[in-house]
Amino acid sequence: MTATDLSAVRQPVAAAQGLPNAHYVDPRVHAEERDALLFGQWAGLAVAADVPEPGDAVPIDFLGMPLLLLRDREGQVRVFLNTCRHRGMILVESPRKIEGAIRCPYHSWCYATDGRLVATPHVGGPGHNTHDAIRRDELGLVEVRSHVWFDVVWINVSGDAPPFEEAHAEILERWREFDRPIHHGGPDSRWQLAVNANWKLAVENYCESYHLPWVHPGLNSYSRLEDHYHIEAPGRFSGQGTLVYRQLTNEFGQVFPDFEGLSPRWDTAAEYIAVYPNVLLGVHRDHAFAILLVPDGQERTVEHIHLYYTRPDTDEGLRMRNVQLWKTVFEEDIFVVEGMQRGRHAAGFDGGRFSPAMDGPTHCFHAWVAARMEAHRGRARAAE
Repeated sequence: MTATDLSAVRQPVAAAQGLPNAHYVDPRVHAEERDALLFGQWAGLAVAADVPEPGDAVPIDFLGMPLLLLRDREGQVRVFLNTCRHRGMILVESPRKIEGAIRCPYHSWCYATDGRLVATPHVGGPGHNTHDAIRRDELGLVEVRSHVWFDVVWINVSGDAPPFEEAHAEILERWREFDRPIHHGGPDSRWQLAVNANWKLAVENYCESYHLPWVHPGLNSYSRLEDHYHIEAPGRFSGQGTLVYRQLTNEFGQVFPDFEGLSPRWDTAAEYIAVYPNVLLGVHRDHAFAILLVPDGQERTVEHIHLYYTRPDTDEGLRMRNVQLWKTVFEEDIFVVEGMQRGRHAAGFDGGRFSPAMDGPTHCFHAWVAARMEAHRGRARAAE
């Protein structure tokens, strides 16, 4: 099977093969996937908690594209190309508060936080700050289509994906009970993991519970493999749930406060879903998390992890215990994800086979990748 022949990937799980090696190690396929899977869909860029106050701005490199995440004066989170409309100069080099306007350091063209071009010094010659050929209303910052849900800032770089509410209607309905304010746990509740593996392997590992007994023995001691169930929404998301969720307690027996209005099923349940392409989400009765997978080339991924709670004033000691618990779990996954990446350099590996009983969520993701890649290649051939 070649990188361009994906028919075996789209077979039913009992007969399917996994994605060919090229999808993990070949820079050319990585470039294709950037356009087909990440730029062409609603991908996770950051979290709104990164820009908590009006005027906060954070530059982000997303697969080589310089972007600017900011919260405008009205409190709306926006994403722009981090480039001046004059000569393409980078506007913001490091996270900061925009006190007045966004000023280009090259020729001092200035932009409001909503992207409008508001000043063009000497553009018509010394002392002349306007020119008939320079229409400010046409030269605002280029805005990237964005949407905030679950505090994740989702972007559609190509601009042609269906509206977010339509594209992700099924997950919005599934987790509608969690559609309420969530509060970031603060500086200690965010961290990064650098993983020497292709981003898709992190998705694949997260989707399934098959590895729990061997990779997460501590977690499996109370939330066992047999307590888990599969979640599969072909073309949109997949993951796993557990029927046994045990709330964390401190030395005084205290727990985090619950989300209000949850149905009884969430008393003992939790779900962990990969929303395609690159956002991993987890929900529990008393906290949630988001993991954004940002590819750094085809064989390295940075995982941006954020923990959330039902209130902004949760107990600090209990939060620290929760951080340590999840750090342990997520770090336990690194060696298998990196091991699979090294395995993709074996020329004779054919993509692998799936357990029909245990690997449905992972196969669901592979089938989505294959379908999107075939559609992307079909459009490229038509354009030729």
